[in-house]
Amino acid sequence: QVQLVESGGGLVQAGGSLRLSCVHSGGSFSDHGMGWFRQTPGKEREFVAAVAVRWRGEMTYYSDSAKGRFTVSRDPGANTVYLQMNSLKPEDTAVYYCAAERNGQASRSVPDYDYWGQGTQVTVSS
Repeated sequence: QVQLVESGGGLVQAGGSLRLSCVHSGGSFSDHGMGWFRQTPGKEREFVAAVAVRWRGEMTYYSDSAKGRFTVSRDPGANTVYLQMNSLKPEDTAVYYCAAERNGQASRSVPDYDYWGQGTQVTVSS
């Protein structure tokens, strides 16, 4: 069974940076597209960034709010996907979730993902 474990969340001031990590175990990381989503209370989970597998060119996609500030990457040697977040804003405050999907694509859609981590809290103070 695939397990995803996120880390790297925390409290940061506006304008600061954080790097989230998600370690993938129990399955074939190299075959899974990986995504990052976030959620705040009372709202639906929303797409942040995703990266496809190597044989799909490791294509990356970002939400409009993440574009230019966040970078998603994957390290096959460490079975880990990262989300580097720069120039953080208070509206980035959320629980961030890592997800994996079996078709190797960088999907923006929550239902496309088969496995989810437990989430890590990111809080950006103004």
